[in-house]
Formats: sequence, C-alpha cells, structure tokens
Amino acid sequence: MGYYNYQSGLIYRHLNQEGEWDEHLTRCREFILKALDFYKPEKVSVLGSGWLLELPLPEMLEKTKKVCLIDIVHPPEVISQAGILENVELIELDVTGGLIEEVWNKSGKYSFFNKLQSLSNINIPEYIPESDPGMVVSLNILTQLETLLVDFLRKRSKISEEEFDRFRTEIQKKHIDFLKKYESVLITDIAEVITDKSGNIKSVPTLVTDLPAGRLKEEWTWNFDLKGGDFYNSRSVMKVAAVII
Repeated sequence: MGYYNYQSGLIYRHLNQEGEWDEHLTRCREFILKALDFYKPEKVSVLGSGWLLELPLPEMLEKTKKVCLIDIVHPPEVISQAGILENVELIELDVTGGLIEEVWNKSGKYSFFNKLQSLSNINIPEYIPESDPGMVVSLNILTQLETLLVDFLRKRSKISEEEFDRFRTEIQKKHIDFLKKYESVLITDIAEVITDKSGNIKSVPTLVTDLPAGRLKEEWTWNFDLKGGDFYNSRSVMKVAAVII
C-alpha cells in the first residue's frame, strides 16, 4: 500500500532540501524535551518515530528509563543503530489501530472497473496500546494517518470528496481522543501554504479536526519543499503546531 516507498521518499526529500528542515527539526526536539521536563515520565512511547530526524533520542534516554519507538515499519538504519541502544524498544505496529488492514480487507478486491461505492462499511478504530505507553509522543504523524489510505481508496472507489473529508476527520479525531487519555505531546502540520511561480499563495488545511487546548502550545513554519519537488516551480511550506496535552 505504499508505506515502504513513502518512508524512503521522506529521507530523500529531507536530503534534497539541503538543510531547510533544520529549524523544524530543532523545534520538534526542543518541544519534546520540554514535555519530558514537564511530565518527568519513566517511559516514553513515540508514535511515528520514522528516521528519528525530529527525535532527541540521546537526550531522552538521559531523562527517562525507557523509550519505545513505534512505527508501521522501521528503516534498516534505525534498527541497526537505535535497536542496539539500552532501554530502547523498536515496535512495528499500525498506530491507526488496525485501519490499514481494515481498508485492505474492505477495498483491496476492487479495481478501476469494479469500484467501491461507499466508505460506510469501513470501521475506523482507535489505537489501543498493548501496555502502558507512559508519555506518548505523536510525531508529525496525525495528518499522515489517512494520506496513503485515501490515495489507495481513491483508485478503487467512487467516493465523493465530502465522504473522504468525513473519513479523514474521523481518523484524526480518533488519534487525538487516544492522546487525551495519556500524558501526551502532539506535533503535527496543520496547513500547507503553496506559492506558485506567479507569487499566488494558497493555504490548504491538513488538519481537519480541532486541536486539543493543551498545557503548552507552540507554532512555527516548516520549510517542507522550498526546492519545488512537488509542484515544479512552486514552493511549499507547512504550518506546524505542537501541544503538550
């Protein structure tokens, strides 16, 4: 369903931006350390750990007893480097709570000539951890939970944009509902701002539900695609919000 390719593409995009992500990565790391100082947890679970670009792992290990890195798939480099660290556990798991398998089972048999007519029979679960996760970090994953699923479903369905919007909203809401049950940190993009070659600016919301109020909130701009990799001569930046819940 594209998860391996998506993760590989992310690191290549980072390298292609030639340091333009540095401020965003630093802001993420600093915010996570603020949350650790605030909650002082004995255990931290990171949802969407990816390539560990935004994660201050060495500093976290100085402040807590155990860090669980959770993602749908871990890059081999992360397995070989972080996997050997004491008090670090790597877990490969669907943090949508099983929605990936649900979408595959309900729509995988459909094709261009035989399209799914509705999303009503697709159940959107809430992620349930196998054990106490400690402090939870949702790391630039909230708006990505539905991205590949929607892309997959678009090719196999005749679904209206309104129904897709409801689908995306419910996925994001379920993730935030989960975070509210624990001491949590949420870092997510909330909108993409695109500037085309004529200088016209368009803001596209990527967050389609409400952010929790939280104990501390910060916002910044992520220079996501200043090299124009997505839209040829256009430039794309992301508005990012970070919340200690």
